[in-house]
Amino acid sequence: MSVWALSAKGEVVLSIVAYSFCSGSLVLVNKLILHFIPFPSLVTTCQLWATLFFVYSAACTGWIEVDPIKWKFVVPYLAYTVAFSLGVYCNMKSLSLSNVETVIVFRALAPLLVSVLDANFLGREWPSLRSWGALLVIALGAFGYALTDEKFQTQGLSAYTWPTLYLLVISFEMAYGKNIIKSVDLKTLSGPVIYTNMLGWPPMLMFAAAGGEFERINNVYLENSVYMFPKAGVALLFVGCIIGTGIGYSGWWCRGKVSATSYTLIGVMNKFLTVLMNCLVWDQHAVPAGIACLFLCLVGGSFYRQAPMRQKDEVKEITSDRKNEVESTKIPDKSEENKPLKHRGGGRGDEETADDEANT
Repeated sequence: MSVWALSAKGEVVLSIVAYSFCSGSLVLVNKLILHFIPFPSLVTTCQLWATLFFVYSAACTGWIEVDPIKWKFVVPYLAYTVAFSLGVYCNMKSLSLSNVETVIVFRALAPLLVSVLDANFLGREWPSLRSWGALLVIALGAFGYALTDEKFQTQGLSAYTWPTLYLLVISFEMAYGKNIIKSVDLKTLSGPVIYTNMLGWPPMLMFAAAGGEFERINNVYLENSVYMFPKAGVALLFVGCIIGTGIGYSGWWCRGKVSATSYTLIGVMNKFLTVLMNCLVWDQHAVPAGIACLFLCLVGGSFYRQAPMRQKDEVKEITSDRKNEVESTKIPDKSEENKPLKHRGGGRGDEETADDEANT
């Protein structure tokens, strides 16, 4: 899925920079959009439609190539699309009900969960003591931030319902997304972008209907006629559509170059830019003590070190133990005793391990 003729290290660096810029910018822009257009599901739907329009327009002009739509690719992306849609919706609801820093802190907790998923499902070791310490610092910073949050003090845990759901969904999405990169053979970067956006907008319309957004937008139209929304809101929506397309490409590009936990941490670290921009242009940011706790979370994330893949000898030992357990239940067969075992035990797992290490 290479985009330009860059070295492997150059692609990793550029993918991280591009993803960081788009991710940090989109959080702030969406917050501003919702200030003028308070319909999170419909705003997200517009961004998904715009991405599809931009991608296929570029394909029609010959600027890019796109993967064809095939059912065998649709099926594995359905589960990811559900998580993606829920994650976007929870994120937008969190932004509409709380401040940007609340969303950032809960996103900063995601590496704790993703590291567990990495160890249990993606073949990595458990984090080192240094990494556990870094994750503990993140948790302490998040707790300290909660103590300074006015909405937490006045509303209690109810102020954190949507951010908590966002944390759970985004953690699953990060781990499952890495699994898709390894298991689904798409030839271009446009492929994952098309499938996630194509399958993502129907659920968002369902969320809009369930949230009463259609009724509310009809009331806005009846009150304001043609000029439903401020021009500034419409302009910001257009900007959000462009950035949303950018994060689609840069996100999948970066995800293919690093591990699931690293990808999650990159998303956390790029919030530095969001915090700085938010403090400059928005008046709903946290108090100084809360900002300090937020930076503590991000500093803790910077000390985290990605866990290595499990050693091949360990994998072989586990495979051998399982084989012996199976063989012990069988009646001995002399004709089977001298057969080589080199093809047993899942050579595919070794290939995936090497590929994952190269991506990291």
